[in-house]
Amino acid sequence: MVVAATGLVVGLGAAGTAVAAGTGSGVAGTPCSATAKACVDLESQQAWLMKGGKVTYGPVDVATGGHGTETPTGDFAVYDKDRDHHSAEFDGAPMPWSVFFAPGGIAFHEGDRDSGSAGCVKLRNQDATVFFGKLAQGDRVEVR
Repeated sequence: MVVAATGLVVGLGAAGTAVAAGTGSGVAGTPCSATAKACVDLESQQAWLMKGGKVTYGPVDVATGGHGTETPTGDFAVYDKDRDHHSAEFDGAPMPWSVFFAPGGIAFHEGDRDSGSAGCVKLRNQDATVFFGKLAQGDRVEVR
């Protein structure tokens, strides 16, 4: 019997598209693979931008989802960006510099890091603008 596999699907990207597991070795100082463009470590509450297996920005402090509204873990792809987004789910709450990467409207965005989110990854203003400027549609985001 011959079994062939072309890759391991570990998450969903935009509109439910599958995202394959990361390949290659990890990036030193992060929990993510060399194929990631953005990395989030839920345990340390830090994030990085990466290119070619090297950290290009970070680590930066973040705030992520709390109990019952956890930030999803896995491998995702950026599917939308909105510089001046307002949440339809949370009474028009501002979400400036939004970079959407996971189902359910989960995004990197500027926000108060002293409180948890409803699943998003909140960054201080300076960091949110850098993430917005450096990430593009289709870029790989890994959350660990």
